[in-house]
Amino acid sequence: MTANTIPFPVRRRVRDYRLPLFLLSFLVVVADRVTKLWIVHHIRNGGAITIIPHVFRLTHVLNSGAAFSIFADSVSPGAVRTGLIVFSIIAVLIVLGMLVKTGRYLNVSTVALALILGGAIGNLYDRARLYYVVDFLEVTIFHYHWPDFNVADSCIVIGACLLLLEIFRPQGSND
Repeated sequence: MTANTIPFPVRRRVRDYRLPLFLLSFLVVVADRVTKLWIVHHIRNGGAITIIPHVFRLTHVLNSGAAFSIFADSVSPGAVRTGLIVFSIIAVLIVLGMLVKTGRYLNVSTVALALILGGAIGNLYDRARLYYVVDFLEVTIFHYHWPDFNVADSCIVIGACLLLLEIFRPQGSND
């Protein structure tokens, strides 16, 4: 063995990105809470502030149902609420587990999971504590009107879109 030979393989230390990814999830929850609190304190329930006429308004809507107010008019709102809370807890645990497992690396998928986790926790908080989710972003483009949504919903959708883009992205031969 010469002086320049190393008797064991050198392992490069890989940076662990889980903490920054969990910080991103935390920031999503904070942004969601702060914006919902602002809406609750500045716009009466059912009211709105026009930002861009015929395109974008800040509203104050209480959504006791699921996405797009599905099940909001259910004859058993308690069962719907319990079901949505259970579903949300399961989703949070699954995404959390995936982020713990894959979060050592920073890539599109892990950022997407962090956004989804933060959004799911934000809406879960509302549903468990308030019995409804506060929605406040209203968008109309031409004749299409999106159901009102919030920061948490936006992060969940952005995360899901990033995951879809990652799934359909052409893979290189060395990936």
